[in-house]
Amino acid sequence: MRDHRSRGLSVAEGCRLIGIARSTYYDRLEKTSDDTAIVEAIAAICDEFEHYGWRRVRAALRHKSMIVNHKKIRRLMREHDLQPRMRRRFTVTTDSDHNQPIFPNLAQDIIPDGPNQLWVADITYVTVVGGFAYVAVVLDAWSRRVVGYAISRSIDARLTLAALTAAVEGRKPPPGCVHHSDRGSKYAATAYRDHIAAHGLVGSMGRRGNPSHEAFRVKGYFQGGMGLSLFTVSMV
Repeated sequence: MRDHRSRGLSVAEGCRLIGIARSTYYDRLEKTSDDTAIVEAIAAICDEFEHYGWRRVRAALRHKSMIVNHKKIRRLMREHDLQPRMRRRFTVTTDSDHNQPIFPNLAQDIIPDGPNQLWVADITYVTVVGGFAYVAVVLDAWSRRVVGYAISRSIDARLTLAALTAAVEGRKPPPGCVHHSDRGSKYAATAYRDHIAAHGLVGSMGRRGNPSHEAFRVKGYFQGGMGLSLFTVSMV
């Protein structure tokens, strides 16, 4: 209204003519100003992370100390055509077609009552600028927290070995701690199995592509999380 009212016409007169209160006019003016800053922040996030939906956008805004109601985020993304781009639904992280030895499934009989009794290892991926990166993670099944991780653009045994090394050096598990994973070649590799044995860990493997259906999925740990630039881990 301010841009279209005639010269000499006061705000009060303009509001009276269109039948709204002056407080409503100023509330809308302030709201438009506030929304502009929010839209600019959302647009910047969507430009960097084009696959982000409103949940991840909300998390990214909070990372910028901007607390915005999810309904407003959804509305602004819809109104300003900031909808996420679709991506392929599945990225292969497990290769079970190999001739390496397979550990028996010991995790199905374990209910941990303390830390460093059962570790669960898996590989997932997170969105980064220009694509995605692989994250190898070792979680403690009792605390459900990260004890070791490694990040790389490529997926091979060096990635999983780096995560295991970080876990062992950081936690120094007692002999007999069970290390559970899927049957993928990255976990069945000779170097990885040797590292497990050298540190007194006991190997365990689940069914194909599912390291921990008895406990929990590492991939679920990251669902609804942010991209790698916002990725933080909580160490025990």
